[in-house]
Parts: sequence; structure tokens; C-alpha cells
Amino acid sequence: MDQKNKDLDKFLNFLSGKSKKKAPTDGNSGDNVVKMEKKGTLNPKKYLSLAITLTIVFAAALTIFANVYIVKESEYAVVRQFGEVVKFERDPGLKMKIPFIQSVTRLPKNQMTYNISEEEINTKDKKRIIIDNYAVWRITDPKALISNAGTLSKAETRMEEFIYSVIRTELGQLRYDEIINDENSSRGSINDRVTERVNELLQNDKYGVEVVDVRIRRTDLPAENEQSVFTRMISERESTAQLYLSEGDADKRRIEAQTDQQVQAMLATANKEASIIQAEGEAEAAKIYNKSFSQDPEFYSLYRTLESYKKTVGEDTVIILPASSPYAKILSGYLK
Repeated sequence: MDQKNKDLDKFLNFLSGKSKKKAPTDGNSGDNVVKMEKKGTLNPKKYLSLAITLTIVFAAALTIFANVYIVKESEYAVVRQFGEVVKFERDPGLKMKIPFIQSVTRLPKNQMTYNISEEEINTKDKKRIIIDNYAVWRITDPKALISNAGTLSKAETRMEEFIYSVIRTELGQLRYDEIINDENSSRGSINDRVTERVNELLQNDKYGVEVVDVRIRRTDLPAENEQSVFTRMISERESTAQLYLSEGDADKRRIEAQTDQQVQAMLATANKEASIIQAEGEAEAAKIYNKSFSQDPEFYSLYRTLESYKKTVGEDTVIILPASSPYAKILSGYLK
């Protein structure tokens, strides 16, 4: 037992730097002992207190960091305690929470786009079509979303269910041709109606989200119906084209008839004016002739006789006249 105590003392003295060395002695004297200078000693209590201090500082820093969280401008921070929402932060900055008890859930503040799965619906005239649409939405009450929906994905799922239900109801009241035909389509305000109705459903269930806009991206037909519909559409377009051609021909004939009527009226007016001008000219010419011929009646008689020869005498003309006839005398060149 004494040996064990001695060994323990030696070990402790070694740790504390109290190891002893005997000085060399001469053969005659045992009293001359050279004392060695003591080396610097280690104090275990000092290092133990330093380690405790560092541990406390580290624990305090860890506690502070676990208690602090940062809220960004583009997000909400919802603080939950044992799963229950106790508060949420809208304003950005450095915030505090109770460590190890409270947790922080972050939700986006900006508007988001959600692509809704393609669904098949029936129209009013019992036709099947596939609808592909999307929604623009945002979070309005983070506390209500966490309390009633639980997570962001569950809120999107409920929103998609509401949108599909409302679109199915709205398009179910329209005929197939009203949906696919842009000229006669009634889809102009359907997006607004769907948006308004979906927001009413979300507000009633208090999911804390709002749909900004719902848009129908495209409408397709089931693969088995595409060819028959395309054939019918081609037939309808050909009928429409034939109708346009018939209407064009009718308009053409009507315009031609109107033009011919206007031409005939213009020609009649022109002929009438020409006849009047010609008659006036002939009257003026006759007046001039009469004035001229009245100055020499014999010359006028000769002129009239010569003019009659032009109409009566030809290459094969045979005229039998008495020789004493004035008409024959002039023709034979006898003028007296």
C-alpha cells in the first residue's frame, strides 16, 4: 500500500514538475548538495477554469445563434411552438425566437405560378375535351395557411382542386363549338369568373392564399376524336368558303347590273343630247342653204338635179326619158 502511494506521489510530482535530481558528491562529503533551479510548474486548476469558461462562452454563443433568425424581403417567417403557430413576421430584418422550443417556417411573399394538371371535361353538348391551364397566386395570410393547410404543397393541391372544379362547371355550360371557335367563343370572361369563384372557395376554407389570375392555356381533343373533328371542321370551312363564293358571285352580278344600267342611262342621255345638237346643226345648215340658194334659184335647181343624179345613176342604171325632158337635157350636157 505504501508503495502504491509512493508511485502516485511520483506521478503527481512529475505532472507538477517537482521531479528531484541528486547532485554529484565527492567521496568524503555528503552535505554538499547542488540545488537545481525549479522549472516552471503547471497548474491543473488554472486550465480547468479556462476550459469551463470557453465552454460557457461557446454555449452562450450557440444559444444566441439558435435564437436569432433573419427574415428576407421576399418571404414570410412563421414561428411555431410545439406545432402551433404563435406569430409570423412580414417585415424583413433580424428576429428572435425561443431556442429548442420554437421553429421557423419560411413562406414566399412574391406571386407564384402553378401549372395545373391536364384534365378531361364534358361540354354542354356532351363532347369531351382536355383542358390545360395555369394559375398565378400569392399568400395573403401565412398563419392561416400553416394552421389550415399545413404546408405550401397542400395549399397548392387544394387550390388545384378548386380550379378544376370551377372550370369543369363553367365549361360544362358551354357548347363545344363555343369553346374551340374563336369567332363565336364565350370564353372572353370565363377566366375572370373562374378566378372570382376559386377565391370565394379559398376564402371560405381560410387557406390564406389568393388567386390573382387563372388562364386556360390550351384546349385539346382526346386522341381518338381528333381526326373526326378535323374532318368535320374541314367540311364546315369548305361550306363557309362556298357560301362566301356564292355571296361574291351575287354581289358581282348585282354590281354588273347596276353598272350596265348606269351605262345605258348615260348612253341614252348622250344620244339624246347628240340628236338635239345634230338637229340644231341640220336646221342651221338648212337655213344657210336656203339663204344661199334663194340668191340664185336656177343654180339651186341645177344643184338639186345634179345631187339627184348621184342617187339615181349608177354603172348599170338604165333611164328612159324623152329627149325634150329638162332632166335628160342636163344629163346629156345640153344646158340651154
